[in-house]
Amino acid sequence: MSISRQRPNILWICTDQQRYDTIGALGNAAVSTPNLDRLVRNGLAFERAYCQSPICTPSRASFLTGMYPSSIRVNRNGNPDFPDFPPLISKTLADAGYTCGLIGKLHLTSAYGRIETLADDGYSYWQYSHAPRDDWDAGHDYADWLRSKGENLGELTQDPAGVPAHLHQTAWCAEKAIEFMRANRSRPWFASVNIYDPHPPFNPPAAYRDLFDPEDVKPPIFQPSDLAQQQKLAAVDFQSVARDPSELDIKSPILPQPPARHLVEADTAGERDAQTLIAAYYAMIKLIDDQVGRMLAALEESGQRDNTIVIFSSDHGETLGDHGLIQKGCRFYEGLVRVPLIWSWPGAFAADCRSSALVELTDIAPTLLEVCGLPVPGYMTGRSLLPILRGQQPPERHRDFVRSEYIDALDLPDGSVATMYFDGRYKLVCYHNHGLGELYDLETDPEEFTDLWAEPAYQPLKGELLQRSFDAHMTSLYAGPSRIGPM
Repeated sequence: MSISRQRPNILWICTDQQRYDTIGALGNAAVSTPNLDRLVRNGLAFERAYCQSPICTPSRASFLTGMYPSSIRVNRNGNPDFPDFPPLISKTLADAGYTCGLIGKLHLTSAYGRIETLADDGYSYWQYSHAPRDDWDAGHDYADWLRSKGENLGELTQDPAGVPAHLHQTAWCAEKAIEFMRANRSRPWFASVNIYDPHPPFNPPAAYRDLFDPEDVKPPIFQPSDLAQQQKLAAVDFQSVARDPSELDIKSPILPQPPARHLVEADTAGERDAQTLIAAYYAMIKLIDDQVGRMLAALEESGQRDNTIVIFSSDHGETLGDHGLIQKGCRFYEGLVRVPLIWSWPGAFAADCRSSALVELTDIAPTLLEVCGLPVPGYMTGRSLLPILRGQQPPERHRDFVRSEYIDALDLPDGSVATMYFDGRYKLVCYHNHGLGELYDLETDPEEFTDLWAEPAYQPLKGELLQRSFDAHMTSLYAGPSRIGPM
C-alpha cells in the first residue's frame, strides 16, 4: 500500500485571537458560521480546549511542538530565533514523507521590522503573511499577490471601508491553500493555514460589517466590580486599561496602529462601545467562515475530502470587553485562554459529537503523529486525542487539569510572570512576584466574577491548588536528552 493511502492529508486551519464562543453550532446564535457548523456536524468539537499561553508566539511554539512554552524556552513575542530542538510537527511530518505547506502567519520569531527568521521547519511550499500590513520591503507574499493584481496593500489599508473581501488576507490564505491542495496529489500533504483575523484592529470589510447590528449581539461579560478587580491587577501586563464596556480602550500600546478611522470608533461604525466591537469581530469571523467553505469545497471537488483530516483551531482568544478589557495580556479568563478546536475525518473520526473533556493545544501534535503511525516522543507533554476521536474512549474525559503560562510574553513594562491551573471546576491564577492571584469556582461562577483568592474559607483549597499547580509545572519541564548511562 502506498504512503498516500496509509496516511491522511492534513488541513489545519488556525485563526488568530478567536474565542471559543464564536461558532453558531456551539451555541452563539449571533454569529454566522454555516461552514464551521457543518464541520462540527461532520466531526468532533472539543468544547473545553485551552491554549498554553494567551500570546501568539509562545502558544504557537507550544502547539507545534506538543510542549509547554517554558519547556522549550519560547515564552515571548519578539524572539530573535527559534531553537533547534524540539522539531516542529511540520518537520517531523516532512521527514516521514509528507509535502508540507505554510500559508499565512507563522510567528515563531520576531517579524518586527523584518521577515522572521525560519527554523528547520520542513515546509517546501511557503506563502507568508505575518499580518495584513505593508511593513516589509520584501518577502511578504500577500503584498506581492496584491501587486500582481494592480493593488497596493498600503493604500488598501487606508480605506475606511476596510480591505475588500476578495482582496483580504483571509481570502488570500484560502486561495493559496486551495492552490497547494490541488497541486499535491502523489504524496500525503500537510497544509498549515494561518489566518490573521479576527486579530485587531477589528477592521472587517464594510460589506461584512453591515451584516451585523451591534444591538443584536450579546454584551460582554461585565459587572461594575470588574473595574476594582482590574485596578488591583493594574501593575500586571495587559494591552488595555480596564474600562466600562461603553467606552473601551481600543488602541494597543505596542502594535503599529492604522489610521484612527480604521478602528471601531465613533467616526466610522457607531459608538466606541463593546457591542460595536463585538459586531465587527463577528464580521471577521463570517469572512473566515466563508473562506473555510471555499477550502472545504475544493477538497470535496478534488475528491480528497474522505482522506483528509481537517482541524480548525485558534492560537488564543480575545477579551472583547469581558471584565472591561480588550485584546490580550497577562490574564487567564475563559475568553482569552479557551479556544475552538474541531476535528473532522469522514468515516474515521466520530461525527456530530461534542467533547466536554479538558484538552490542551499541546494535544494536537501527538494526535497527528499517532494517526500517521509515527512514534510520539517522550519529551512531548501533549496527550493524543485519538481514542476520543475514534470513539474508543468516552468524550467526557481526557485530562485532570490544563495549564497556561505567561512569562514576560509582551514588550510591556512589568515583564509579568503568571501561571494558570484549571481542574475543570477551580481555576487558580498566580501572578508571581506580585503577591497576587485569582481563584474562581467555574461551577458556581462561570463568568468569573467572584474572586475567592483572599476568602478565608477557601484558603485550604487554595493551598492545595497551589501545590498541584507547582507539581504540574515541575513535572512538565523537559528534563533533557535521554540518559546513556547511570552516571
